[in-house]
Amino acid sequence: MTTTIPDIKKTMEGKMDQSIAAFRTSLSKIRTGRASPGILDTVHVDYYGSMMPISQVANVSLLDARTISVQPWEKGMAAKIEKAIRESDLGLNPASMGDLIRVPVPPMSEERRKEMTKVVRHEGEAAKIAVRNLRRDANDHVKKLVKDKLASEDDQKRSEAEIQKITDRHIAEIDQLVAGKEQEIMAV
Repeated sequence: MTTTIPDIKKTMEGKMDQSIAAFRTSLSKIRTGRASPGILDTVHVDYYGSMMPISQVANVSLLDARTISVQPWEKGMAAKIEKAIRESDLGLNPASMGDLIRVPVPPMSEERRKEMTKVVRHEGEAAKIAVRNLRRDANDHVKKLVKDKLASEDDQKRSEAEIQKITDRHIAEIDQLVAGKEQEIMAV
């Protein structure tokens, strides 16, 4: 089975979309001034000998803009969940109220906000590098087709222009996501 230029472009675009989806996921885990249940996704708790994400042993939701509530599904888990949140590197200080754990999200300092925007930019740059690597791979595949005489040089020029357009569109989307997240972080 020979691959064609449209196949190469379709595969590349699919992989670029996956890169952006992964970037969105990593952005959702980066803390902003507002509370978000997603920031607890990285915290794992000991559940009968295996480490589980908090979302799999409790109901995680928002009480208000600055408070996350964690409602364990089993009575004995509250202390373990509270300890796991306290010992995480998120700098959060949970408080138990019966079987409900309240996790106040403190406002971030100006210095911390700037630090977080640097993290966002770094993640954005990594996503752009992934997209550019996919562009390079796609162009290499097209060049190989031309070398094997399965496509003409005109096809190569046309496809390289189309591949660049697709790449530019994905890079612009990453830039948009970075700008939006920076705005979210800097909002007091």
